[in-house]
Amino acid sequence: MNYIDWFGFVGVVQILLAYFLNVTKKVSTNNLVFILLNLVGASFACLASILLNYVPFVVLEGIWAVVSFYSLIKYYK
Repeated sequence: MNYIDWFGFVGVVQILLAYFLNVTKKVSTNNLVFILLNLVGASFACLASILLNYVPFVVLEGIWAVVSFYSLIKYYK
């Protein structure tokens, strides 16, 4: 695996970990851990998609990161 694969892998693992923790009732969607896992994970996956020049996932992960960032702003308000 090259560094692009690692960025994508780490990002996807973080997103899936957030989902798993939420489904198993370990964290809620309003929890800072959930928000940060999604924000960092989506950002890493988006970066990997940009480096791979794969536009559909750039859009998907980019929007995911923006929504997560919005959630982070709401969390601190």
